[in-house]
Amino acid sequence: MAAMTPRTHLLHSSIRRGMASAMAAVLLAGLPMAPALASDRGDHERARQAMTSGQVLPLRTVLERLEREHPGQVLEVELEQDEGQWIYEVKLLQNDGQLLKIKLDARTAAVLSSRARSGHPDRARPR
Repeated sequence: MAAMTPRTHLLHSSIRRGMASAMAAVLLAGLPMAPALASDRGDHERARQAMTSGQVLPLRTVLERLEREHPGQVLEVELEQDEGQWIYEVKLLQNDGQLLKIKLDARTAAVLSSRARSGHPDRARPR
């Protein structure tokens, strides 16, 4: 291995400092995500417990009931708890092109609210 000249030593030091700074930036950037990931795990566990205790119907059951009244393609489903009540929020693309957002009681699958809008912003209408 060749001996380092002062110039080579300076170059290697700069590279090491740059790499250390980059690694520190990556680690620091990931810190805000740690609580979010822990929160997601906590949310998942609470939802699982709600289902096993009967507070929440299985998603399959809810979607089967919803399909009878509102046929279409399910785009997104969220399970949320609002003031102690579990709610499924479903975004559905209906066969006529309407985007339907429905909130359902997660225990009974009863529709709490729904809002439809067409694919065209100027043709949006409340439901």
